[in-house]
Amino acid sequence: MNDAKDVSLQSISETAVPDAAVPRLELTEWADRYELVAGVTTRPLSLGVWSDDPVGQVMGRWRAFRTAFASRFPTVVLSHQVHGTEVRWHESLPDGWLILDGVDGHATSQRGVLLTVTVADCIPVYLAAPQAGATALLHAGWRGTAAGVLARGVETLTRRSGAKPSDLVMHCGVGICGECYEVGPEVAARFGLSGTVHLDLRAALTQQARELGIQEVSSSPLCSAEERGRFFSHRASGGRDGRMVAYLGRPLG
Repeated sequence: MNDAKDVSLQSISETAVPDAAVPRLELTEWADRYELVAGVTTRPLSLGVWSDDPVGQVMGRWRAFRTAFASRFPTVVLSHQVHGTEVRWHESLPDGWLILDGVDGHATSQRGVLLTVTVADCIPVYLAAPQAGATALLHAGWRGTAAGVLARGVETLTRRSGAKPSDLVMHCGVGICGECYEVGPEVAARFGLSGTVHLDLRAALTQQARELGIQEVSSSPLCSAEERGRFFSHRASGGRDGRMVAYLGRPLG
């Protein structure tokens, strides 16, 4: 296991939403406590934009996704992700889709903007500054985690919203667990380890969060590789699987 193994993670449950067109799990605790909509889609809806599927099928799925949220979120933000650390702040966005390239995190204080990232083992990191009314959503695989995408997201969110790190809450969503994620020496070295190890990204992100000053952190207990009946997994499928979409936003009042 990695050097974050001693970090205690508070588990939080995702609840299934009864929507046949867009099957998904949502963080009901965040809805109840912070009035935020946060969740992740599930099988069989594959929402990988840059996939080999016919364009018409991909766009049809995304239209269904947008329709499911349209009354509360007239604007949807997504990007072609590159396992980097760029986090983009969004404000004064018009209704519609904003599609970017090379961005692995999004943040905003604008109501009605639904932030999204695509995942299939990588960890979606949900951040919120409840009192400041701001949110951020990050895509964190091993490259982004090692390179500091969480620190970049926290810096963007706090600088733009005026919140302090201790004001933030964070959730590490559905992704691959440490037992299923064996990595070689080159990856292990990026986390200060040696040899072949089982890397728990959610534990590593939680440790980073504590070091950044975030005091309230939770983690999903669900593993994308173990539960192939519900989730897509790049590792378990040998790179052939689809993609889920994690999402986060403050709905229109």
